[in-house]
Amino acid sequence: IINNYLERTQGEAVDKASSSGMHFRNSKRKVDYVLAYHYRNRLAQHLPGTGSPKATRASASASLALVSNGGAEKGPAEPRQQEGGQRAPQERPGSLGPEVVELSPLDALEEEKRLQREEYERNLVEAGLEIEKDPENKSQGLSFVRIHAPWQVLSREAELLKIKMPTKKMYEITEEGGILKKLNEIWCKLTEPLQPQLPQQENTNMKSLSYPFSREKIYLYNIKDKDTFFDNATRSRIVREILKRTSTKARNSMGIGTLIANNVYDAAYPLHDGEYEGQNDDINDRKLLYQEWARYGVFYKFQPIDLIRKYFGEKIGLYFAWLGLYTEFLIPSSVVGIIVFLYGCITIESDIPSKEMCDQRNAFTMCPLCDKFCDYWNLSSACATARASHLFDNPATVFFSIFMALWATMFLEQWKRLQMRLSYFWDLTGLEEEEHPRPEYEIKLLQKKLKHKNITEENSNEDEEKLTWSDRMPGYATNFGLILFMIMLTFSAVFGVIVYRITTAAALSFSTKETTRSNVRVTVTATAVIINLIVILILDEIYGAVAKWLTEIEVPKTEKTFEERLILKAFLLKFVNSYAPIFYVAFFKGRFVGRPGHYVYVFDGYRMEECAPGGCLMELCIQLSIIMLGKQLIQNNLFEIGIPKLKKLFRKLKDERTEPKETDTSQSKDPQQWDLDYSLEPFTGLTPEYMEMIIQFGFVTLFVASFPLAPLFALLNNIIEVRLDAKKFVTELRRPDTVRAKDIGIWYNILSGIGKFSVIINAFVIAVTSDFIPRLMYQYAYSQNGTMHGFINHTLSYFNVSHLKAGTQPENSPFADDVLFCRFKDYREPPWSQNQYEFSKQYWAVLSARLAFVILFQNLVMFLSVLVDWMIPDIPKDISEQIKREKVVLVDFFLKEEHEKLNLIESFIARDQQKHESGTKGERIGAASFSQFNRSPKGSFASCSSQHTEV
Repeated sequence: IINNYLERTQGEAVDKASSSGMHFRNSKRKVDYVLAYHYRNRLAQHLPGTGSPKATRASASASLALVSNGGAEKGPAEPRQQEGGQRAPQERPGSLGPEVVELSPLDALEEEKRLQREEYERNLVEAGLEIEKDPENKSQGLSFVRIHAPWQVLSREAELLKIKMPTKKMYEITEEGGILKKLNEIWCKLTEPLQPQLPQQENTNMKSLSYPFSREKIYLYNIKDKDTFFDNATRSRIVREILKRTSTKARNSMGIGTLIANNVYDAAYPLHDGEYEGQNDDINDRKLLYQEWARYGVFYKFQPIDLIRKYFGEKIGLYFAWLGLYTEFLIPSSVVGIIVFLYGCITIESDIPSKEMCDQRNAFTMCPLCDKFCDYWNLSSACATARASHLFDNPATVFFSIFMALWATMFLEQWKRLQMRLSYFWDLTGLEEEEHPRPEYEIKLLQKKLKHKNITEENSNEDEEKLTWSDRMPGYATNFGLILFMIMLTFSAVFGVIVYRITTAAALSFSTKETTRSNVRVTVTATAVIINLIVILILDEIYGAVAKWLTEIEVPKTEKTFEERLILKAFLLKFVNSYAPIFYVAFFKGRFVGRPGHYVYVFDGYRMEECAPGGCLMELCIQLSIIMLGKQLIQNNLFEIGIPKLKKLFRKLKDERTEPKETDTSQSKDPQQWDLDYSLEPFTGLTPEYMEMIIQFGFVTLFVASFPLAPLFALLNNIIEVRLDAKKFVTELRRPDTVRAKDIGIWYNILSGIGKFSVIINAFVIAVTSDFIPRLMYQYAYSQNGTMHGFINHTLSYFNVSHLKAGTQPENSPFADDVLFCRFKDYREPPWSQNQYEFSKQYWAVLSARLAFVILFQNLVMFLSVLVDWMIPDIPKDISEQIKREKVVLVDFFLKEEHEKLNLIESFIARDQQKHESGTKGERIGAASFSQFNRSPKGSFASCSSQHTEV
């Protein structure tokens, strides 16, 4: 353990040299990782006489801690350092023996944490890492452990992790010729102002041949400088793997994750590459990302995906590549959506049904909307609703639904192609993701083994080496029960809003003010949607926490399994939560109303709510737009900006409150990089980022028939979202650990499922919610002249007002004596028919047409989607050829290197034989041994070929 505890004068001199904050205080070793923890030095209470052995051991360890934390004088009297990296105990000058202290419960806990830290850091040193600690010269405060991985550790772990590194071999990337090359050149010139201003790389059409690192084949790699061969992201990834597998004996500790969970350490993180803004001219990757990517002023530029991948790793790079492609694909769908909306605006004056509804000469006297307090009303009073409905309920929406289904298929196909292209350039092809058990799983397994340790060897079996179905059954049962409860909670919330709508509409109908009664529907709809939005936002936060807890009690074996199960649970709960109110309006509202004289009531007196005269599609559009825009504005933007800032402020206030204001002269006045990074928010994963975009993708595709402007609002949101996420990653979050991933995982399956589900949903929206099928049926089956004239009269049924139940007739109605029949929207037999008020033949004809349309639409769109999927290959042709070529180049490169090595060995043997024709047997053995790989005493490897290169 390298304890660089500096005196005041030394500290000032060295801190000037290490102003970057990226190195140890001796400015030689690079800081690859940082551990942070809060310490509390106890105040000892002296007791007379000798104490128990336990107290004596505690005192001895306290003395040990004091010495190792720099309390002793520097110089010859300093205790020697033992092999384990821990200083030997030394008694204080003038003391007669070890002090006996009494530990309070808080001090005992702090002492236990300190011992765990010492053991863990000692194990890290045994693993080959070098560490530097801050002096604990306050009564309590924050301290850092800085970790550096030397070359021997980096090379060893890179070989174990099979990290692909560039070799000396470079080969040219062949570009497609002909018209595609010309078009690509034109596109590059046109988009040149949109490209981020990054340092130009030499030979952009050349690619290094990469191969998993091997110390035996070290001569293959292009190692110019051992300190820079592994970049910062790779170095921190290697150190993280060591931290994860290094354990301590206390509390079944299984790596750094368990220690952080037990509050032994507060945080573990790699360092950012320096400041992202400042007066100095030093350009680092973080500053470059901030200037060209993480500012709202560069929203029009393409993303520097390769630089993002280099700095944050492949997993985060793939997320931003996916988000960028999704945002680009929203541009054509937004344009088509605007055209469809404008078509509705242009054709609104020529729409015959809305004209008939607005024509006051057509005296359609409608039945009362509520019992007793509602009067008969004229259909022309709903003119505004009918005209607005035409904006979204017109033949163009059918075309737009088909277009969006094909759009979703093309987007997924294009993403697969881009993913393969990135995999090739990022050397992810053939990536084998090694699955390591999670610490929580190993702890659970250890507990199981300890529980069954009394079982004889005869009864032991392989089930003790893993968690079986019976071990997980309580977790699975809890999952099933709680998820079912949460879904029922969502439905209860929707039902509660329905009750609110019904009761509020009834209450407002009692009002004496004419304006209040006339605006009942608008008031109820607007307030109910806002309540829905608030409930959705609250339940979303609850469901996220519940899904994580449910996944933890399942104890999945690997991180990948844990992440997939967490995503599925969170998506299921949030999907139901976000779309349940919209499903209700689209498919259930107005379907169970009944008819005049035989209405369906809830809570003894409240009628089920009906759709507006223009249909439920307009209300569906309002509901969808408010929930979608509200979620994007509040949850995706305000929450993402506000909550991290509040957390940062709270953590800062907490640290200021817990740390006493003591002057620490050995610390530099300027905060170091590890101090700055500790104040940032910890990275919690990509699941929330993906989730909000997947839910948005659902809004864009599932109900697009009712809201053609959804892609436009999604596009506007995503332009901000890309820069918001970028700024958050660069400026507000600690640097995430780099994770290699070859795809976006289970998110692709969810996207594909939503795309297929959207076809069915849009088919039902067009067939059931809109008036598209009734209009089509009327025009071609019932209209006398093949036009839409008379459509409104055709859809309205007659009701004899004398058949109203006693007590439900309108009170004090001025029209009561004049009205014999009122109209209501439904296909039913008239009162003068033998089967009065039964469903008419038109009803069954329209219902059959609706079902036929659903089947036809679904199969047609599915067929077109499969056709598009088949026509577009998953792997671009040029990339598949480059992958094949790379394999050939790799084999040739290996054969050439091995041939050169063999020639070199033969030349040495021949020269040795010429010099020592009468040589001894020992010399021949020496020559033979020279042909093998040499191992240095420290364990480093060198080959003959590498020595030849040095010569």
